[in-house]
Amino acid sequence: MFGYVLVNKPELKIKEFEKYRSYYCGLCHALGDGYGQLARLTLNYDMTFLIMLLADLYDEKETVSESRCIVHPVNKHTSRRSAVTDYCADMCVLLAYYKCVDDWNDEKKFKAGISKGALKRKAQKVAQKYPEKADLIEKKMNMLTIVESAKNLPMDKVAKVFGEIMAEVFVYKDDVWKEDLYRLGFFLGKYIYLLDAYEDIELDIKTGDYNPFKEIYKNENFEEQVLNMLLLMIGECTDAFERLPLVENVEILRNILYSGVWVRFGKSKADKLGKGKKTPAADNKEGKDN
Repeated sequence: MFGYVLVNKPELKIKEFEKYRSYYCGLCHALGDGYGQLARLTLNYDMTFLIMLLADLYDEKETVSESRCIVHPVNKHTSRRSAVTDYCADMCVLLAYYKCVDDWNDEKKFKAGISKGALKRKAQKVAQKYPEKADLIEKKMNMLTIVESAKNLPMDKVAKVFGEIMAEVFVYKDDVWKEDLYRLGFFLGKYIYLLDAYEDIELDIKTGDYNPFKEIYKNENFEEQVLNMLLLMIGECTDAFERLPLVENVEILRNILYSGVWVRFGKSKADKLGKGKKTPAADNKEGKDN
């Protein structure tokens, strides 16, 4: 349920993309240094977005270095780290662990069971640093299982639960920016949940798994309905985002929120069209594909 908050690379300057990648590499190194090589598998673009947002907002002191890694053993890559990077690495581990727990409890997925065992101690380490966040995220993940199993609740109420999880992650400090960060994380979380459901709708219909879009999937204007929901979520995100006094990373962050978040939607829609799913031909509101 992660990896939807992407950058739209063709719309960025080379220098901007290199900076974006340096934050991504910094997060990867933070995961490896803090929790071992396995933890690097929890790396995701959503937390890269959060790092850039918080580092800019709080003007965090950053360390920039050149290094090689397992993924890039030949050429050195720039990595950029700060206290915010370590925080987001902690959240990567915590979210990945509870996602594995949820997958194991729901479907007894073998991969989820193995990953859950491998991440348990790492997640416990994070929980000791952020007990309130860990407790809330665990409760909300349990709540998500409950509301999804009900199968007849309005989709907004179900998506709201994941929104609350992301909202908690986005709130870095209890200060003047807390409300806007909470709102940004909340609606971005709802966007992620709904887009994930949109991608999985055909598979979930076949398997019988819960999906909030099942009731409207057969509608002639299904794609348009989904797009309108997603536009509403991103509209709320950008409203909160524009109230934050961002400077250093604002153009890259705008690229992500106004364009990059539509990359996965565009790819998924193209896949559905290729499989024969009818979609409104005039609809071209989503961002361009990479």
